[in-house]
Amino acid sequence: MGPAVDPVLRGREHEDEDYERAVQKLLTLNSDDWPNEAGFEGLTEVTGPVELRLKGTIPSWAAGALYRIGPGQYNVDDTPRGTYRTTHWFDGFAHAHKFEIIPISGDSGSAVAVKYTSKRQNEALVKAIRKEGRRANVTFGQRLDPCVGLFSKVMATWRSGLGNSTRDFDLENVGVTVQANVPGLKSASQHPTDLGHRSAARNLWATTDNAIMKEMDPDTLKPIGNSTQEEIHPLLKGPLSCAHVQRDPETGDLFNYNMEVGYNATYRVFRVNASTGTTDILATISQPNLKPAYIHSFFLSGSYVILAIPSSHFGSFGMSIPWNKNIIDAIEPFDESQICKWFIIDRRTDRGIVASYDSPAGFFFHSINAYEEVDQTSGETSVLCDLIEYPTADVIRAFEMDVILRNGSAAQNYWGDEMRNRNSQARFARYKFQIPQVSAAKKKRVPLRPEKLLEIRAPRVGELPTINPLYATRKHRYVYSLPNRGHSTLMDSLSKLDLETRETLYWDNPQGHTPGEAIFVPRPRSKPDEREDLAEDDGVLLSVVLDGYGKTSYLVCLDAKTMKELGRAECDWAIPFGFHGLHTSAIV
Repeated sequence: MGPAVDPVLRGREHEDEDYERAVQKLLTLNSDDWPNEAGFEGLTEVTGPVELRLKGTIPSWAAGALYRIGPGQYNVDDTPRGTYRTTHWFDGFAHAHKFEIIPISGDSGSAVAVKYTSKRQNEALVKAIRKEGRRANVTFGQRLDPCVGLFSKVMATWRSGLGNSTRDFDLENVGVTVQANVPGLKSASQHPTDLGHRSAARNLWATTDNAIMKEMDPDTLKPIGNSTQEEIHPLLKGPLSCAHVQRDPETGDLFNYNMEVGYNATYRVFRVNASTGTTDILATISQPNLKPAYIHSFFLSGSYVILAIPSSHFGSFGMSIPWNKNIIDAIEPFDESQICKWFIIDRRTDRGIVASYDSPAGFFFHSINAYEEVDQTSGETSVLCDLIEYPTADVIRAFEMDVILRNGSAAQNYWGDEMRNRNSQARFARYKFQIPQVSAAKKKRVPLRPEKLLEIRAPRVGELPTINPLYATRKHRYVYSLPNRGHSTLMDSLSKLDLETRETLYWDNPQGHTPGEAIFVPRPRSKPDEREDLAEDDGVLLSVVLDGYGKTSYLVCLDAKTMKELGRAECDWAIPFGFHGLHTSAIV
């Protein structure tokens, strides 16, 4: 187990300035910085598939496809206003990646072959910026062009900058998560399902924190379609939603929320049925003083949807978004009196909201899991929710490009503030919500308070948390995440947190090698009808690692139990540090 160095105490000084400069270079590459070689055009766009060099082994039972998405290009040259520069990491132009893991029968060395493909998702947007020198749509955190005056802001508001119907989808930057086999949407994919050992993704969609979804071809990753939540139900006409949908692990039903802004924000929690493709509104939440908020994820247990509304409220009833043309500047200054609101919604019956809760002000990006426990004596049910939380919303600005790249004094100004530094450290938290036994319909809904059972702080845990997917909606023991141990301005380690012992095991990644989100692939049972569960950590982790020194990347395969490397598939090019991914099993 690696040393648990407190980055607050040691500060944000970097161990190796050469590595830091290499990472900065990789984060700011333009397409012209890379030669058109080996079948790819510009920065990491591989039109392959290209077979990668394999060192060590990747087990054949991990066969299938690992899809990844996130920012690729950040800057656009030769615009009428000079070079356009992206100012927040989340606003980099979406780029999708696919690692196809193919078993080799009768091989004498490697268990699999790995082939790689990637595709830019925003060429129309880049062309528009090259022509105009600016972005016309709402972004996450792009700083406003100082030349845009009051009149332009007002016109942007009256042009329904938040609406769905007037959007030009080719200009939308959708690239936070990847979803496969999404029910209810009209797919343009003609992906075959009978051509041997292929990914089981019949359709593939990219999502972000609004109601727009973009479809990609599961093989080539080429953008082929688009949709909005309003197309699956007419009431889902609001502009905002969660990038992280939830799926029932047994039925495949999809869950999310849709939000309309206004004097009283309206949150609609819905389910898309995998068997029928129909959509049900499970709850409509609109209350006095319930503000619209930025929400990146939510929770799903065996019987409930849990919507947490953190203290990241938008000003002016949400109209601050088109006014500022970005999410960050639209969020009100953090106020400790603006508590978090939690709503527990029955997803098995038509009871709707069964209870609501208040907790102290705070913020989170990522939920981890939720599960239920029943008291054998009283018969009372409790819902337990695990997440990575922060005491304030300060961490949002930690991902501004100037802070990440240490441009000027931006990093020192941000991390040099001791209170803000501490508030930006990830914390694992577990909350317990006791469900009232009396039906909510028969009593006044008075907000309750959850019990905080557990808190574990950085650097024992970090961002982009994942678990064994077989334990979704079940009690779990292990959380895999990317801590920041003080070696970089981004996440710099890959860890396994044991929630029973509270110990953390780190992957001993080489210095200057930055891992991405770890996707857990469970080892299959030896027999399909085997009843005994395998150990929760019996599987492998797949992570895309950026080598800051070599300016290349590789797919690493780790033993999820020991955090030791089993093998890697090496690229001759760099894959930008991205957001989220998805592993789909192979069709045999």
